Amino acid sequence: MEKWSLITITVLLGLIVRWSVSFGSYSGAGKPPMYGDYEAQRHWQEVTYNLPIKEWYFNTSDNNLQYWGLDYPPLTAYHSLLCAYVAKLINPDWIALHTSRGYESQPHKLFMRATVLIADLLVYIPAVILYCCCLKETSTKKKIASALCILLYPGLILIDYGHFQYNSVSLGFALWGVLSLSYDWDLLGSLAFCLAINYKQMELYHSLPFFCYLLGKCFQKGLTGKGLVLLIKIAFTVVASFAICWLPFCTEVEQILQVLRRLFPIDRGLFEDKVANIWCSLNVLIKIKNVLSPQTQLKLSFAFTFLTLLPACIKLTLQPSLRGFKFALISCALSFFLFSFQVHEKSILLVSILLPLLLKDGLLLAYVVTTLAFLIVCLTSFSIFEKTSEEDLQLKSLSLSNRGYIPSFKAFSKIIKSLFIVSVTLMGILTLMSATLTPPQKLPDLFPVSVSVVSCLHFLFFLMYFNAVVLWDSRNGRNQKKIN
Repeated sequence: MEKWSLITITVLLGLIVRWSVSFGSYSGAGKPPMYGDYEAQRHWQEVTYNLPIKEWYFNTSDNNLQYWGLDYPPLTAYHSLLCAYVAKLINPDWIALHTSRGYESQPHKLFMRATVLIADLLVYIPAVILYCCCLKETSTKKKIASALCILLYPGLILIDYGHFQYNSVSLGFALWGVLSLSYDWDLLGSLAFCLAINYKQMELYHSLPFFCYLLGKCFQKGLTGKGLVLLIKIAFTVVASFAICWLPFCTEVEQILQVLRRLFPIDRGLFEDKVANIWCSLNVLIKIKNVLSPQTQLKLSFAFTFLTLLPACIKLTLQPSLRGFKFALISCALSFFLFSFQVHEKSILLVSILLPLLLKDGLLLAYVVTTLAFLIVCLTSFSIFEKTSEEDLQLKSLSLSNRGYIPSFKAFSKIIKSLFIVSVTLMGILTLMSATLTPPQKLPDLFPVSVSVVSCLHFLFFLMYFNAVVLWDSRNGRNQKKIN
């Protein structure tokens, strides 16, 4: 009884923080002619409600793709349509064709914020609570602490409830997929992840670990027996899921191609904004877009992405385990973010990279408060400075196999502690400078670029760390019924 009381309090605290942030500003508030992501989400409701499906992704007189054209998969469009039906009942002016562009009012803001909260309550928060409650060999206190840290994660809260998006839906579906695979509900897990991809194409970052884990599981069962049956069932589930989501767009080949062109805008180039990936960081020294042709840029990004995620994927296919699967989700997502083509700055969902965006949206106070709260909860709940042993850092296998080649682990743990302090301090300094100082006229993007480069170095470190954990991990947890 006490456990569920604590979980209820945890959820309520997460909801209070979310709704508190929603009182603040949002992307593009009062900034015509394009406004921002808030207007993009409202405009998609306008388009999906007033236009036939065949026109949703096409440029027409009623659907100017240059004005926040729909560029997410069909499930997002259906979600916009559902919200539009509710909006129509409350106030038809909110989604009136053409005349509703840039519509702003307190009742409409309340409605839009409520749609995010409801989506969170239906998809993301239940997945988080169930996942944390199923953590294996973990005390009730640690389960509650894990749930609290996840629900207070400032990156997701600030983007969904401040800037304004629905990232919790795709992340929630992906987490349902992880939870299902943890209980050997492979078909349900496949379905959940297909829903995640069909809501936001960025979930492709997690696709290879799902594919490699399930394929490796089929190999282990034998492709001449149970493994083949499982493979056929999974393939059918995936094909059926995509077919149902894309059915209204399958009337013509051009419809499908147009949707794909909107989802993967290759013509935009290697990168657009100040993204904390390799290409944007290298661009400070070498103007890549001027040196390499667009075709070469595409090939180069594909090659680096493929090569950096290949080791973890091979290991996961040959030795499928839940533990390896979850670490591969992180390492592969980092590979995609750091090296792939046309990366979106919000796809990493970390506050450190999003600072310039949040400053632009007037969310500095919300950023500072939620970040400090998150750090305090993590430090007090998990004793981070004490958890630096080989076992805690998941590096015992690496340490044992390289005793003569790497420094003593005691020295390494001290370095980790120092790096953590430096990282947090540097984030604080960059935040203070970005918020209070005016950059030199010759370097107007000094602070956003600095945030991006520093963040990129962090992500590179974590990419190497999680790949080391995956490749040297010798424990097989595939048959465990609960999550490690």
